[in-house]
Amino acid sequence: MTAIRLLPDLLINQIAAGEVVERPASALKELLENSLDAKATEITVQLTQGGIKLIRVADNGGGISRDDLPLALARHATSKITTLEDLQKVASLGFRGEALASIAAVSRLMLTSRIPTEKHAWQIQVEGNHFSQPEPAAFDAGSMVEVHDLYFNTPARRKFLKTEATEFAHCEEIFLRLALSRAAIGFTLQHNGKVRHHLRPADTEQRIAAILGQEFVQTAAFIDEQAADLRLWGAAALPTYSRSSRDTQYFFVNGRFVRDKLIAHALREAYRDVLHLDRHPAFVLFLEMSPDGVDVNVHPTKTEVRFHDSRALHQFIFHAINKALASPHQELLPRDQGIGSENQRTVTASPAYSRQSTMPLATATQPPAFYQTLFGTGAPLRGMPVTAVPLETETEIPPLGFALGQLLGIYILAQNARGLIIVDMHAAHERVVYEKLKSALDEHTLSMQPLLIPVTFRADSLEITTAEESSAILCKLGFEIVALSPTALAVRAVPTTLKDADAVQLARAVLREIREFGASQILTNRRNQLLSTMACHTAVRANRMLTVPEMNALLREMEVTERSGQCNHGRPTWFEINLADLDKMFMRGK
Repeated sequence: MTAIRLLPDLLINQIAAGEVVERPASALKELLENSLDAKATEITVQLTQGGIKLIRVADNGGGISRDDLPLALARHATSKITTLEDLQKVASLGFRGEALASIAAVSRLMLTSRIPTEKHAWQIQVEGNHFSQPEPAAFDAGSMVEVHDLYFNTPARRKFLKTEATEFAHCEEIFLRLALSRAAIGFTLQHNGKVRHHLRPADTEQRIAAILGQEFVQTAAFIDEQAADLRLWGAAALPTYSRSSRDTQYFFVNGRFVRDKLIAHALREAYRDVLHLDRHPAFVLFLEMSPDGVDVNVHPTKTEVRFHDSRALHQFIFHAINKALASPHQELLPRDQGIGSENQRTVTASPAYSRQSTMPLATATQPPAFYQTLFGTGAPLRGMPVTAVPLETETEIPPLGFALGQLLGIYILAQNARGLIIVDMHAAHERVVYEKLKSALDEHTLSMQPLLIPVTFRADSLEITTAEESSAILCKLGFEIVALSPTALAVRAVPTTLKDADAVQLARAVLREIREFGASQILTNRRNQLLSTMACHTAVRANRMLTVPEMNALLREMEVTERSGQCNHGRPTWFEINLADLDKMFMRGK
């Protein structure tokens, strides 16, 4: 029988390092968090060979006194908490008191520090289990930690490290993540002697632009919402900036970067109605809350947290983001939206449809002065040459301008005060109808339009059964579908908003959704998907020639419709090409 014995301190630290120091980036994260906790305003990082050979972090923070240097490298020694009560409301990034000890156990570490009241700095070195005595050193106020030869004494761990480029990429991501969290602090990153990032103190928007690029800022909705002791602020990119991966998602809780399933779900739900297929949203968001409302003592890496009132928090985040994305002005007035985005696509014209109906939009007359000036008549005539003329002042021109005509039966071309607007008419109309259906259903005002002549169609036994068993659900959705025989159904009424749709196709689609997902899901989890399907059947189709009043009516509807910048499937509904971009295309002024 093997006797039970205590493990040596070095082995304990090396075991702890397996969780805390997974790779050079993990060590860098801990060192940077220590600098931030020390109230540094300037932090410089120097890496060699992706951080495997050297990680050096220097800051101008509060520093560590000579007597505390050995304690700083001891396990479970910290200045950040002293009692269980402190642990339950941690406000600092670090608090476990094991990071430096774990890093020192698997590297050759040197710590140099000076507090402002001391005449010079003090330095201590650690290699394995050997600690040197503090010695005088030359250094300004603050601290510098040098980590040499990571995993030199644990070769089994070292062989699992990736290439230098890969390890540097992980370190750079950690650096940028923390730089995003503290815009007022200056950060510098060097790799193999070359400066990769030099970030001066700035405001949050400037820091986001410096790290994620101006395109992100120009296509972002800026958020600042409060409720009780919760505040959510930052930038959430509009769906036109959606990504193919989650590489541009930064969420901070009280300044700490976290990855949390509850938060991820709330954000995913907020974007669900506007994101296309497998696209992912981009955001930099900051949640501020009482420290005792969140438990950060979940895992040594401190990126996982638990919330005391998770349900309320989920609802708060969802509604804050949903509100920002729903605003028509966020969608219709991006700061500088162009057409060279990741969402560009080629649209192929659909074949002509045999059935055409009046487009269900009000056709209020637009200001005749615009067309009188542009075409010399009260409304543009198809085939007439278009002459560019100055519009009235920008305040008199709606955001989406006035229609000029159609392109290939697919796009509406309009002119606003800034340039040319191109609208995908089917996608835009689909969103308008969809939002009307949602609002009507939410407000219990989804009215029913009886058909003068009921529409009958041949149905299979499943469709017959579904119609008979789901009559109450169909009624709530604005339908009256009844069985005429064991092989036929009749559509007697449809939602008023969809009165011009193909009643048979619409009925079949609704019955198919109910049959596949069940009546209990249709008005809950599957509600929006069903309404989207219904809207798609009603939206104006390609090759449908619209009159100018109909085109203008659609533009006005878009301007007051939530999320009108994307169709129900997340694709963009419109783009603007400003006059400066057009001048570049035609090399004007050169």
